[in-house]
Amino acid sequence: MDVFAYGTLTEPDRVAAVLDSYVYVGPATLTGLRPVEGRYPTLVPGGETAGRLLRTDETAALDEYEGVEDGLYHRVSVPLDAPDGHPDRAAVYVGDPERLDADASWPDATRSDAAQSDAARSDAMRSDAGSADDPADLDRGFAERVAAYLERADVRVRLTPENPV
Repeated sequence: MDVFAYGTLTEPDRVAAVLDSYVYVGPATLTGLRPVEGRYPTLVPGGETAGRLLRTDETAALDEYEGVEDGLYHRVSVPLDAPDGHPDRAAVYVGDPERLDADASWPDATRSDAAQSDAARSDAMRSDAGSADDPADLDRGFAERVAAYLERADVRVRLTPENPV
């Protein structure tokens, strides 16, 4: 599996502590998502992100490291623009900004763009007041928002030539 790494997994020492077998394929750019900082880096709609393409078969170890089972991050698949011989898709780990204390949000899967800012303000007011929402519902909602955005936006990873001509 090829994975777009944009945060701690761009550091070889960190990857070596998580995985037994991996290789960095090369530098890569993710378009359609931009980085934001929180407790750990994550991504939100728009812009682009520089990173590295990492290849490994140790999906379970990466999922555990990224907290997928706990809903901290979600692994999604996006198109990979790379020369022949590479997979057609790459995995990207997208963290829930709310759980990572990042000052960002994802658009609602069912609301129009015009309603997004009103909804964000309303969500922020509910968050400040304390929410009694079930964490599993929040997690499912985040995954649905990410999936909806990926369906309508051109999000992809591009392997960047190391020695452009």
